[in-house]
Amino acid sequence: MLGPDLSARDEHLVELMDDPNCDPRRLDATLRRFGLVNRLISGWGTVYRHRLRPLIAGLERPARILDLGSGGGDVVARLASLAAADGFEVRWTGADPDPRAHEVAAAREIPNARFLCADADALHEAGEAFDVVISNHVVHHLDTQGLHDFTEASRDLASHRVLHGDIARGRLAYHLYSVGILPLAPGTFLRTDGLRSIRRSHRPAELSAALGPDWSVTSPAPFRLLAEADGRA
Repeated sequence: MLGPDLSARDEHLVELMDDPNCDPRRLDATLRRFGLVNRLISGWGTVYRHRLRPLIAGLERPARILDLGSGGGDVVARLASLAAADGFEVRWTGADPDPRAHEVAAAREIPNARFLCADADALHEAGEAFDVVISNHVVHHLDTQGLHDFTEASRDLASHRVLHGDIARGRLAYHLYSVGILPLAPGTFLRTDGLRSIRRSHRPAELSAALGPDWSVTSPAPFRLLAEADGRA
């Protein structure tokens, strides 16, 4: 099976879970199962070891870290566990404007973590500021203007560093995911939306060109992209 043409981003695809009228039970199951999926494929363990841990250690005070577009809160939970194991004190914030995702995240019990139903503009208007702003799987959802607005807003909220993790579009990633996700997919949107996410995602040079010279784009793990820039809060 050749699969879809992946030579260019398909920005017009809409993920099922982004439909405000999607099946709430399947959405809830998808959000709750993201924890295992992201642990397997998102590469945040590597990003923590090589990017976040040195930065947190260098602050010599409790770090303030925001996950922007935090969904069901699984990335905050994962990173909070890693930081706690290293003996760091971190104040975690997850923010997502979707009340359905916020409800799932807010039910988590994570020490020193809070979840807000808010976007970057609301946080900025409230005078919030953080040492580091991260996001996971937000970038591929955005069109050109949305990408510019989101990444600029994230820099305005961070005093030190911004780290946006996402998928690297590619045929091997598409076919491996299409098969590998099958055991976790029943009752969720994971397979359909994951494949659509890959088709919407960037390749490294595309994302680098879209973000401009203030950003660096690397691949911290297979089939992954990490966009980094200095904060300016």
